[in-house]
Amino acid sequence: MNPTPLLTLFTAPKAFEDAHISMIQENAIKSWQQLGERVQIVVIGNENGLTEACERLQVLHLPGVARSVYGTPLVSSIFSLARGVNRSPFLTYLNADIILFPDFLEHIIKVSRLADKFLMVGQRYDLTVTEAIDFSEGWDTRLRERMKKEGKLHTKTGSDYFAYPRNTFDQIPEFAVGRAGWDNWMIYRARRMHWTLVDASPSVEIIHQDHDYAHLPGGHTHYRLPESGENILLAGGRRTIFDLNDATHLLVDGQLVPLGSSWTRFWRELEIAPLVGRGNYKLTQFLFVLLHPVKAWKERKKEKEMKARMMASRQGGH
Repeated sequence: MNPTPLLTLFTAPKAFEDAHISMIQENAIKSWQQLGERVQIVVIGNENGLTEACERLQVLHLPGVARSVYGTPLVSSIFSLARGVNRSPFLTYLNADIILFPDFLEHIIKVSRLADKFLMVGQRYDLTVTEAIDFSEGWDTRLRERMKKEGKLHTKTGSDYFAYPRNTFDQIPEFAVGRAGWDNWMIYRARRMHWTLVDASPSVEIIHQDHDYAHLPGGHTHYRLPESGENILLAGGRRTIFDLNDATHLLVDGQLVPLGSSWTRFWRELEIAPLVGRGNYKLTQFLFVLLHPVKAWKERKKEKEMKARMMASRQGGH
């Protein structure tokens, strides 16, 4: 391994206990290894089976991650541990079920030549994978063909990788990983700091290997868990819930193309202008209620339900 790789890829996987989860996580890590020696892979956490999996896959394992009162790894600790491994100019956090193709690093380099401070994100293809992937020669071509035939492009509300240069994201709130809110804050933070926010979907293809939510408490999706509510509070509130629709540029044929104008984008930019420009949350909340009265009413109802779950969880011993 080059002592100063170009890119540090890091993740905080689930436990290597369930056979399907273990298989798709190994698929993902093996795909990252196809990026070559310019990339260092770091696996963070001490979930069951991680040590053995990292030894088997020959990737760096850092077990000493800080955790929330619920026992969930903290995003701030994950990012800090990865940052301290080396001095790579670029870092990327990604979920442990995401398959990358070998051109991933090249796209980051292209963006870095056009923007000093940036966040590169993008859509994923959801694909059902039930077997270990054959990474013999031509694997990427075969898998792309399968992805196009069987995969489904996810909406712009999901974000599964965050690529950024070392001179950004040096401080992150103590979010719980794998819960809602923190990934949206990453996108919001890039806009708030006026970094170039790149939706790389036209150029970067990634695969999310479908799975259930049996690993989460009660088998619920992360949106319904109390820690998602805690994350949203740490992020500053629901108005910081940004997604790929809030990007400033697209990556197209190696160039950064400003997002085109539309009435939808006009009203969205008007709504978030106080928050992005001056950090004025109250005015942005007022504009949200004014522009989306029905959504605001439904959101208020959901907030009451979430607060009730958070209170019940705290009273239950956390």
